[in-house]
Amino acid sequence: MLKPQDIKQAIEYRELIDVLMSDKHFADIVLYNGNIVNVITREVYTADIAIKGDYIVLVGDCQSLIGPDTKVVDVRGMYLSPGFMDSHMHFESSMLTITEFSRLSIPSGTTTLIADPHEIGNALGPVAMKAMADECSKVPNFVRLQVPALAPDAPSLETAGVDISSKDMEDLLNYPNIFGIGELQGFSLAKHVYKNTPEIITDLLTSTIYAKSIGKPVDGNAPELFGADLAAHIICCGGTCSCHETTTKEECVEKLRQGVYVFMREGSTQRNMAECIRAVTEEGLDSRRLILVTDDMVAEDLEKSGHMNDVIRRTIREGVDPIEAIQMATINPATYWGLNDRGALLPGRVADIAVISDIKEMNVEAVFIKGQLVASQGELLIELPKYTYPDVVKNSVKRAPITETDLEIRTDGNTATVRYIQAIPDQNLTETGEAQVRVNRGIVEADVNQDVIYLANIERYGRNGNIGKTMVKGIGLKQGAFAQSIAHDTHNITVTGTNLRDMVVAVNRVIEMGGGVAVANNGRVLDELALPVGGLITDELTGSEVSAKIASLESTVRDQLGGTLHAPFMHVSFLALSTSPKWKISDKGLVDVNNFEILDPIVK
Repeated sequence: MLKPQDIKQAIEYRELIDVLMSDKHFADIVLYNGNIVNVITREVYTADIAIKGDYIVLVGDCQSLIGPDTKVVDVRGMYLSPGFMDSHMHFESSMLTITEFSRLSIPSGTTTLIADPHEIGNALGPVAMKAMADECSKVPNFVRLQVPALAPDAPSLETAGVDISSKDMEDLLNYPNIFGIGELQGFSLAKHVYKNTPEIITDLLTSTIYAKSIGKPVDGNAPELFGADLAAHIICCGGTCSCHETTTKEECVEKLRQGVYVFMREGSTQRNMAECIRAVTEEGLDSRRLILVTDDMVAEDLEKSGHMNDVIRRTIREGVDPIEAIQMATINPATYWGLNDRGALLPGRVADIAVISDIKEMNVEAVFIKGQLVASQGELLIELPKYTYPDVVKNSVKRAPITETDLEIRTDGNTATVRYIQAIPDQNLTETGEAQVRVNRGIVEADVNQDVIYLANIERYGRNGNIGKTMVKGIGLKQGAFAQSIAHDTHNITVTGTNLRDMVVAVNRVIEMGGGVAVANNGRVLDELALPVGGLITDELTGSEVSAKIASLESTVRDQLGGTLHAPFMHVSFLALSTSPKWKISDKGLVDVNNFEILDPIVK
């Protein structure tokens, strides 16, 4: 049965044919004499683009389509590219609403966003993901959501705010603007899940096969998987999948050979493209299943460096032909998603176009969305009304304040050997280590000289009151602490610090705000940011205001606490990702990801 939108498109397509066939109908806009970036044939040539309504009418000589009311834009010397797509990202990581993320990303040429809301899904469940899906309809760019099939991803190792399973899929997958199932982290640790929680596999298959049956895509998540483990993951995804957790050339080659669409991640703190692209530049593999994504971006990077244009720029610098790099953010993802209405400059496709002055530096001069000029010279030209979320997705922190006793790691003796998580810059993977530290009155002390400090994860949803504790290295703090209601993927409260007093001050301020970020030193809060939407997003500030606030918070951590790790809040948030090797922290304790168990922070 035809849907209303299908009938509308048929009427619009008839208008396109009238423009092409009649001498009484003309294009609305003609972009004259530009350098066409053809992502189908991987070539550049000079031609015009005629636009009628939302669509491209013709790419070629459009002189006969110019009428008395046609707007002709001379783009000689400019490159005309399909608008860019980010095929895997999380709005929550930017702390921005969809509206504010779009405000910052559209001027750099991004016209399509496929987002995974499993952050807010873990916090508040289907009601929050539907609220986010509702916002997708309020922005001019094309935004769709890939929802989680399971939350938490490792139920025996962590606590989420709401549990999600196959029972939720029919309702979610048929909700407007929900596109499919997001990264299948519940089977990332394939061997251990099969051995320890095999019931999860059955539940995931119930979800993925249902999604495939209604034509919905399923994303994978297969860090460090090869051979049988990778094959099992692909099959659990329904036989076709992507993976954005590929970190080595060898892993990329293996996945491409197995038919996986490799989402080469290049975000604010996780950058794997340079390693993955070696499968092309060194091994000569076909790039059609390579797709550029960001996964997680902070607002400041969006505002100052750009979005997908910057990722394409970095890819070109790795020795990739500019047109091939553009394919990885246009036609390649459009093919994966089955988006046959976009991703290339072709007749009948949506007129989402990036106008580029320098093809190697990816300087975007103007952006069209559905045939409308929406940005020029880095500035948005259209109004985007501020979006406010309903109260049902706020007030997500439901626990009492904590005390220093709650955070103590206790043991006997005057010294102890402790286990610590080693943070790795620009990765969500970690290393592991052990250190000798002092014990004072039965309480393990941090040692800033070794850069071994406290790390805790505090359950915030009022479900069990758990507090997981360990030590961490690589943050660089010399004093103070910071806490945040951001901890991938269950998003309990994480806190790291050199002393328990400041950790308690920071955590309790986050609790009092109902979610957010707090930096403390000498028993007082130095700086803070409230995140009322699920404890993850602010709908009270613009993208530029969030960018400035995060810069201020990071400056406080660097200048007053001595922190040495860039983007410290995002890096620390990934220290809780219990499906990503090697050790992580959850509300249940120190997680040995590779062995699917909880470790004592003290080496006995």
